[in-house]
Amino acid sequence: MMNKKPSYFLISALFMCTMVLAQDDKTKKAENQFDDYAYANAIENYERLVKEGYSDEEIYKNLGDANYLNARYKDASGWYSRLFTLDGASIDADYMYRYAHTLKSTKEYEASDNWMQKYTAAKSNEVRARLYRNNPDYMDKIEQMSGRYDIKNLPFNSPQSDFAPSFNGEQLVFSSARDSGTVTKRIHQWNNKAFLNLYSSNSSSKGEYNVADKFSNGLNKKTHESSTAFTKDGSMVYFTRNNSQNGNFSRDDEGVSRLKIYRAYLKDGVWTNEVELPFNGDDYSCAHPTLSPNGDKLYFASDMPGTIGQSDIFVVDLKNDGSIGPPMNLGEKINTEARETFPFVTDKNVLYFSSDGRPGLGGLDVYATKLQDMNSVYVVNLGKPINTEDDDFSFIINSETRKGFFASNREGGQGGDDIYSFTENEQIDLDCHTSVAGIVKDVENGQPLAGAAVAIFSGDTIVAETVSANDGTFELEGDCKEGEYTIVASLDEYDQGRKMFSVVNANDTDGIEVLLEKSIKRAAPGTDLVKFLNLQPVYFDLDKADIRPDASRTMMAVIEYMRVFPDLKVQVESHTDVRAGTSYNERLSNERAENTVAYLLANGIDPTRVTGIGFGETRLVNDCTTRNGCKDEKHQENRRSEFIVVE
Repeated sequence: MMNKKPSYFLISALFMCTMVLAQDDKTKKAENQFDDYAYANAIENYERLVKEGYSDEEIYKNLGDANYLNARYKDASGWYSRLFTLDGASIDADYMYRYAHTLKSTKEYEASDNWMQKYTAAKSNEVRARLYRNNPDYMDKIEQMSGRYDIKNLPFNSPQSDFAPSFNGEQLVFSSARDSGTVTKRIHQWNNKAFLNLYSSNSSSKGEYNVADKFSNGLNKKTHESSTAFTKDGSMVYFTRNNSQNGNFSRDDEGVSRLKIYRAYLKDGVWTNEVELPFNGDDYSCAHPTLSPNGDKLYFASDMPGTIGQSDIFVVDLKNDGSIGPPMNLGEKINTEARETFPFVTDKNVLYFSSDGRPGLGGLDVYATKLQDMNSVYVVNLGKPINTEDDDFSFIINSETRKGFFASNREGGQGGDDIYSFTENEQIDLDCHTSVAGIVKDVENGQPLAGAAVAIFSGDTIVAETVSANDGTFELEGDCKEGEYTIVASLDEYDQGRKMFSVVNANDTDGIEVLLEKSIKRAAPGTDLVKFLNLQPVYFDLDKADIRPDASRTMMAVIEYMRVFPDLKVQVESHTDVRAGTSYNERLSNERAENTVAYLLANGIDPTRVTGIGFGETRLVNDCTTRNGCKDEKHQENRRSEFIVVE
């Protein structure tokens, strides 16, 4: 028995070793296929490993990525889910983003947002994180943009991939994999495997595109040709082709045939003089060209050095002498750490492009922005039905007819990627509008103030202005340019109120509270309003209680002041001189108080706000304490009514 135990363990060890070696061989084969961009084969081999019981962080990552890069987002989501439930897995935040992105393919938007929050916390400084953090209501905004287009799947689509439509006069030129018989959803990557050729379709008398034919044997080679951009006169074309030598694929050290942009000229009906553009490279790709309205700029997508993400949109100047300026990255206002691709510029200088780095519905979504001011870029998601949970891309539009085309690999199509026509029934507003909302209040009592003039200032320039509503609220259409702004509110009998606010990422601003302080300050309890307002005293004639005409001006000023402070209460205190008996003077002062109060009430002051009392001769303002001790002018100073603030 003792001599059999080592043999048992030896056999077990050999078996385990064999299993490990077998797994290593299979894993290595799948990894090589993954590294060689043979994603379909890699997926097949990785899935076979999983069925055999292998679970490995690298397997799940590569299965997720292979499906993700093939635009099989639902499958990718499943593998990323397994990755995140794997014990001990060390997972980069980029996988959080991809997982969040793929969850949208099954419309699990709440779960997607949860993972986006985790990603944003881990990568707070990334462009994608900032865009998500600054647009928490992005789904509401997309919904507001939706429903503007009628779309139609075109009859010339094949079971393979058809995409990248472009205008060539009345002709529609596009790229297709139909010659290879291979369905591909990888055309958004730089390593296209399906054989692509250029096709064209001419509009029928009804404006329909029903039939497609080979575009030109002059341009179609053994390599890929796609993504054309024609000059307005049709004499020149810019197009995408794989790196090649003598018409055959030329690959880099990683075995990838990179994409390059070429230019060709139409001469006697034949495309000739094909020239590779100088900014191309053998170790990066340039693709999907489009021209500016006057043909002096060429926009394209690339992963060249200096790229922010997987692919960025660049621009070069096309000079009159035929030379081309250096590529300039459009920057973080457009590009993210993910894919920005398939740019198209209209005659109105509007840039349309596809991205999976911005808050969207899933996959590649189509976005639009004006190109006039790159310092203040406002990007809009086109919404449904142009965008879906799948890839939507290569959007082009005639800015006059509002008709155009785009490609999508959404369900219900004829092939891997189909071309759809569309009509834009309601034009999307690409001017940035931010809502600035708040309320104007009285600083003393917090009451809302109606009728206040409210204006937004950028420096000394008025951006927008309005008037506060009955409840003191206001809403203005602000400026989207990032920076500091000032809200200024003005109202009669109040000093101006100011409040600073900032605009970041064209976000709305609400909850602004502008407090106004009365120009006439509120008198403290115990204050005589005659003195506080610097008014002439209300005097009475000798032995009289009638309100004199010269007192009306002072009385009306007191009344107006009480209207400014509608909760202020006053006690009228009336007095006499000493030239009568004490009891008589007390009765006379009370009568003077009653007449003074009656005057206030007759002019709209609420009875609950005013009382009156007579003090007779007990509160003299001077030393006229005897009947004959002063002249009448001095006794006059004592025959008066005062308006004492009680609260």
